[in-house]
Amino acid sequence: MGLNPTEVLAFPKIQAIVRDNGTADVVVAGNSRTVARAESLQQLRENALAIVVGEAKTLNRPVRVAIDDPEGHGELLVSPDGSKESVSYTAKPARRRAEAPAATAAPVTAAVTGTAPVEPARPHPAPAQPGPVSEAPASTGTTAPTGTAMIPTPETATAAAPAVEAAPARRSLKDASFLVSAPVLEPAMQGWRGTLTRLGVRMDPSAQEMAEREDIRTVSQHWPGPRTIAVVNRKGGANKTPTVVMLSAILARYSGAATVAWDNNESQGTLGWRTEQGAHDRSVLDLIDSSRTLLSPGTNAAEIAKFVHHQTADKFDVLRSDENEEGDHEVTAEEVDIAHQVLTRYYRLVVMDSGNTARAANWRRMIDHTDQLVVPVTAVEDRAEAARLTLQTLDSRGGHDAELARNAAVIVSESTDARRSMSGDALKRARDEAQRIADGFAPYVRAVVRIPYDPALVNGPIRYEALQPATQRAWLAAAAAVASGF
Repeated sequence: MGLNPTEVLAFPKIQAIVRDNGTADVVVAGNSRTVARAESLQQLRENALAIVVGEAKTLNRPVRVAIDDPEGHGELLVSPDGSKESVSYTAKPARRRAEAPAATAAPVTAAVTGTAPVEPARPHPAPAQPGPVSEAPASTGTTAPTGTAMIPTPETATAAAPAVEAAPARRSLKDASFLVSAPVLEPAMQGWRGTLTRLGVRMDPSAQEMAEREDIRTVSQHWPGPRTIAVVNRKGGANKTPTVVMLSAILARYSGAATVAWDNNESQGTLGWRTEQGAHDRSVLDLIDSSRTLLSPGTNAAEIAKFVHHQTADKFDVLRSDENEEGDHEVTAEEVDIAHQVLTRYYRLVVMDSGNTARAANWRRMIDHTDQLVVPVTAVEDRAEAARLTLQTLDSRGGHDAELARNAAVIVSESTDARRSMSGDALKRARDEAQRIADGFAPYVRAVVRIPYDPALVNGPIRYEALQPATQRAWLAAAAAVASGF
C-alpha cells in the first residue's frame, strides 16, 4: 500500500477488540459495534476489519485501527479499498500452564518431621517405646512421638476441640442506623387535595399527581457520562424541531444538566429559526474550525458560548446548522465526530435534530453516537409511514442501529388541521387517528407518547412557558419516556 503512517490521521479513534471467547467489538470514537460471531479466530478478525473498512469508505480515506486479540496487539492502517498495512505488532507471551496440584493432606500430616503418620490410639494404649513420650490430651485419644509436628486432619481437629460455649455475637455499629430510610410522602399540592392540604388538612396526592412526580424524578436525574438523543424521521413536517426544543427545555429545566440542541441537518436546518439567537451568528462549521482550541486542556468552559445560542428562559443552548445561503458545504461524518467530541466535553446532554436523508454521511454518523432514539410523528398517514420506514431502515442494519430502533420512543402529535377547524367531529377524528397511529407503533418500540395539539408549537420561536398546561404535562411524560431509556 505504501502509506506514510505520519500522514494517516488518528481521528476518529478506532479499536478492534477480539476475544478468545469468540466475541469481538469495533469501537469508533467511543461507540462500540458488536462484530458478527465466527467459527475461527481468523474469521472473527476479518469480520472486525470489515467494519473498519466500511469506516474508511465512509471517511473516504485511510484510517488507523488499534488491534487487540488473544495473540497480540498492534496498529494497522486500513484503506477504503480493503488493503491493510501493519504499523506495529507485539505478540503476547504464551500462557503458563497451571502448576501440578500439591500433595494430599495425609502425607503432609506425617512429613513435617519425616516420621510416619500418627495412628489414632486404641482404647487400651500399646506398650510404650523406649525413650520419653509426649502424651496427647486424654480427650483426643491420640499420641505422637517427641518432636513430631502433627497437622490435624478434619476428624482429629473436631475431636480435639474442647467444648466451649459460644459467646453471644455482637452486631457491628456499622450495620446500625437511627435514620429513617423510607421516603416520606409529601402531601398533595394539586387539585382539591392540594386545596385541603393548604387549609391545614393533610391529604395524600392522587395517582395522577404521583405519576407526575415520578416523571419529574426521572427527568431530573444525572447519568454518569454524557448522553446523546437523536430525533429522526425521514419525512419533513413530522415535528422533529419542536420535539428537539421541548426535550431540551424539559431536561435542562428539571435536571439542571448542561444541555445543547444541535441542528445536524446536511446544510440549512430550521432549529435556528424556532429558537433565540445569541449575540453572534456562528454555526456548527465555526465550532468545527475551532475544535482544536475548544478541546485544548487549557481552554475555559465558558469559551463554548462563542459558538452556541443560549435560550434564556428554557436554560439550554443551541448549536445551529450553517445558514449561509451562498454556501454549499455539507457536514461530513468526520465533522460530526469532531463536533460531538467538543459538545460532550462541555455538555452532559446532547439532543440532535436531523435532516431527511438516512443515507447521508452526517445522518449515519449521528446514529453511531446516539444513546436514545426519538421518532416524532404527526397523526398523518404519510408522516407515520415515513417514521415506520425510518425504524425499519435502522432495524435492517442490525447491531447498534437495530438496538436503537427496538428501544426507540415514538412521540405522536395530533393533527393541526383538525384543531384549526374547531369542529367537534374533526377533533374526535384527530384524537382517534393519533391513538390509532400510537397503537400501531406500540408493539415495535419501547415507548409511545401522545401529545395534544398546541398553537404555541406551530409557528415562531418555541417557549415551554407558552404551552397550555395539558401540553406541558404531555411533554413531561415524553421526556421521562426518553430519559428512562438512558
